[in-house]
Amino acid sequence: MADVQSAILGGGCFWCLEAVYQRVKGVKQVTSGYAGGQIAGPSYEQVSSGTTGHAEVVKLDFDPKVITLGQILEIFWHIHDPTTPNRQGGDVGRQYRSIILYQDEEQKAAAEESLKAAEELWDQPVVTELKPLEAFYPAEDYHQDYFNQHPEAAYCQIVINPKLAKFQTQFESLLK
Repeated sequence: MADVQSAILGGGCFWCLEAVYQRVKGVKQVTSGYAGGQIAGPSYEQVSSGTTGHAEVVKLDFDPKVITLGQILEIFWHIHDPTTPNRQGGDVGRQYRSIILYQDEEQKAAAEESLKAAEELWDQPVVTELKPLEAFYPAEDYHQDYFNQHPEAAYCQIVINPKLAKFQTQFESLLK
């Protein structure tokens, strides 16, 4: 087993997922980016236009000896609403869809198993896409580490802080 594995997840604005997973024990690095679309090397403006097919995602590099992919996926199902197609709260568009991009058959099986378990958490049908990862493109530098760099920004205060508070209450044992 490799020292570090990676997972690619999308659940709304990448700043939200990034802020949560940066606080998870065993997660070595979180990179905001784009995946799941048709063009190579998209820009934020292109992805925001909704024409590339890409989702805003995070790439999580993690130590599987400290945290499992199953635990990462359990967090995923609790920190966004996987029942709303192409939106999370006020963020609307295909780039904000719920998506898991797997890199091999083992990740695919873990994603399918976790999706079945997640369906028990929600009253509405889960619409999360499961797709093989074709490519991951890091977002522009100004999107990286956004919450930590701009904690007083309105979006961080109104949207990210409540997600962090909920996460920290539900997953206290997984906090760094």
